[in-house]
Amino acid sequence: MGKVKVTLVKSTIGCVKEQKANVEALGLRKLNSTRIHEDNETLRGKISKVAHLVKVEVVE
Repeated sequence: MGKVKVTLVKSTIGCVKEQKANVEALGLRKLNSTRIHEDNETLRGKISKVAHLVKVEVVE
């Protein structure tokens, strides 16, 4: 599979504990922090839980 670049674009202040844990599991700590991950089903599940907080781009 390919790779995806995940960027935190909205703060986790006021979010549910589960959403904060998912953002941290993605490796994102501060606003505008970016991580590149291998694209798989587990990652897509985490991203879907916090889709309103992150921006996802496909990297070739």
